[in-house]
Amino acid sequence: MATRPLFIPKMSGEPGAEERLLDFKWHPGMAKSQKQKSISEFHSVAHSLGFGRVLEISSKSEDELGIKLSAFNLRIETKKKKNILTVETAFQGSKVFLRGGPYKDLFGLDSLSAKKDIRLKESGQLIGFEFFGKIFPLEPRTYFYDWIYINALANNDELSKEVILFDAFTDIEFNPKKSINCQAHSVAVYLSLVKTGIISEALSSPEDFLETLKTHYTKQKRNIGVQDSLI
Repeated sequence: MATRPLFIPKMSGEPGAEERLLDFKWHPGMAKSQKQKSISEFHSVAHSLGFGRVLEISSKSEDELGIKLSAFNLRIETKKKKNILTVETAFQGSKVFLRGGPYKDLFGLDSLSAKKDIRLKESGQLIGFEFFGKIFPLEPRTYFYDWIYINALANNDELSKEVILFDAFTDIEFNPKKSINCQAHSVAVYLSLVKTGIISEALSSPEDFLETLKTHYTKQKRNIGVQDSLI
C-alpha cells in the first residue's frame, strides 16, 4: 500500500487547492508499466470517492496531456529574448545557495541534465531563488515553483483549455515526506485561479500572486507543520 495526495482545485471562495491523502495498492518497480499500474489503483480510489475526471501529471501518465504538463516538458518563453526553457530548468537554474548560484547556464540544458547538475548538491544550503533579476524567498515553500509553473501553463492556450476539464490531479512521483514542490498541486492552483476568475490579477506580478494566494499558503504551512510532526 502507498499513500499519496490528490489535489483538488477550490472552485469558489478563496483560491487554492485542497490536498487529500489517499491509500491505494502500490506496484513496486521502476518500469513505466509498474508506475502506471499504481496510477490506475490511485485513480480508482479517487473515482470511488466521487472524483470523476482525474489527471496524472507526470511523464508516467497514460494521458498525453499529463505528459505535456510534466515540468520536464512544459515550456516557458522569455519575454525579451524569446528563449525557450522548461519549468524544470527554470526552477533548477534559479536556485541560490550559500556558496553559489543561480546557475543560469542550466537554462540552456535539457530538464534531466539541469536537475542532475552536480553544483546543485555541492553549493551548500539553499537560501532562495533568483529568476531574471527577481528574488523569491523560500517561504511559502511552493511559492516560486507555483509562480513559474502557473505562468507557463497560463501562456499555453492549448494546454490551459484542456486542463480545465478535469476535477482533480495526481503525481505518482511526488511523495510529500520527501519532496516539497509538486506539479499536480500547481495545476490544481491554476485551475482554482481560473474558476474563481482572478487568474489575470494573480499573474500581474509575483507580489500580486502571493497576495492572492496568501490564505492558501497559510493553510499549506499549517498542514505541513502537522505532517512534519508525524514523521
